[in-house]
Amino acid sequence: MNRSIIARLEKIVGRDGVLTSPEDLAVYGYDGTFEDHRPNLVVLPRSTEQVSQILSLAAEENIPIVTRGMGSGLAAASVPFYGEMVLTTTRMNRILEIDTVNASTHVEAGVVTADLQAAVEKLGLFYPPDPSSIKHSTIGGNIACNAGGPRCLKYGVTGDYVLGLTLVLADGRILRTGNQCIKDVVGYDLKALFTGSEGTLGVITEALLRLTARPKFARTALAEFSSLEEASHTVNAILLAGIVPAALELMDETAVACVEESLHLGLPLDVEAILLIETDGSDDETVWREIEAAARICRDNGARQVSVARDEAERASLWQARRSVSPALARKAPNKLGEDITVPRSAIPEAVRGLKAISAKYGLPIVIFGHAGDGNLHPNILFDKREPEQWEKVEQMVGEEFALALQLGGTLSGEHGVGALKRPYLQQALGPVSTEVQKRIKAALDPFYILNRGKIFPD
Repeated sequence: MNRSIIARLEKIVGRDGVLTSPEDLAVYGYDGTFEDHRPNLVVLPRSTEQVSQILSLAAEENIPIVTRGMGSGLAAASVPFYGEMVLTTTRMNRILEIDTVNASTHVEAGVVTADLQAAVEKLGLFYPPDPSSIKHSTIGGNIACNAGGPRCLKYGVTGDYVLGLTLVLADGRILRTGNQCIKDVVGYDLKALFTGSEGTLGVITEALLRLTARPKFARTALAEFSSLEEASHTVNAILLAGIVPAALELMDETAVACVEESLHLGLPLDVEAILLIETDGSDDETVWREIEAAARICRDNGARQVSVARDEAERASLWQARRSVSPALARKAPNKLGEDITVPRSAIPEAVRGLKAISAKYGLPIVIFGHAGDGNLHPNILFDKREPEQWEKVEQMVGEEFALALQLGGTLSGEHGVGALKRPYLQQALGPVSTEVQKRIKAALDPFYILNRGKIFPD
């Protein structure tokens, strides 16, 4: 990077806010995928105003930028494939206000999601979105990908809680959109446009988020199934009975085995699948009634055993198992490609059968887990990237996974986003007209094409 550019950036954010050493740059070259590309420079602003000055400079000098939070993404959206300058928001980590009267909070983009949840829960409030990366992902990144999580079955995804955004456009102008009003239909919904835009339209610096009352009670059950097919059918049976769990999660036999080998939690190893079911609410009797009804439905649909957590420690252990699936898969193979296809709930059994057929066809394991209650499955292909023939198979398998999802009326992603990894399949999912309209929006808001180049849209 030109020394004069570095000097101008240091003037904006201070010397400690500009990283240029090979050791520092290596830290910002990867995310939660296996992609790794070193940036030319890293800048760490502390305010919206500093981000504005950085983007003004970038527009003036035609410097491409990749915005990054904690780098937990699973679509390579924050990877600087072309050596771009990385703008990371981790120093913008203040909770600016928690408004208990209006049940909202104003935060900077670099706030870690778990930290925000802990802060509002001390006041009896609740921020429901709970991505698996909750302890190492930021609010800005969650909004950029419209992240979900187990609780989104009942409570919705990140975008359902975004009341307003402060962001910086590609030319450095600051845009503020939204407010604390429950209803607002004045003009286009710009906050919705930028939610899920993966850093391609602007840099999110602050967010105004909706909160709810914290549920006082929660009950969690583990249902064991000898048949993955029966577990898949049970998901719909629970929901059609009028029960809306806070979470309804599926883990297949490989996911269960990897977690048990890693954590020794006492999970059953002679099953094809388990369902993790949680109900919550303000009335303990109602919560108990719902979890018992869900347990009964599981038994009626083939569950060989259903166990309800007796206390908070058992409940935490069950959730530890679910949140540990992804890292535990490293015990089976050095690499994994984790997708998050979404299908209509009625198509879950067929999707599971199709994924198993793809695995058998190519001879590589596909581990299935995810948010079965809303049809969001996470098929993870396990492989060794050092073996070229395995990588060739993976590329073919991914295409067939997406084709299966689309064939069943689903889509490519429920919460990870498109990034770089799903870019080749975008038009297949959206069609040429939708793709063209979205490209025009990108061109209008980023005419210099400096924000997250090569992400989302196929060139």
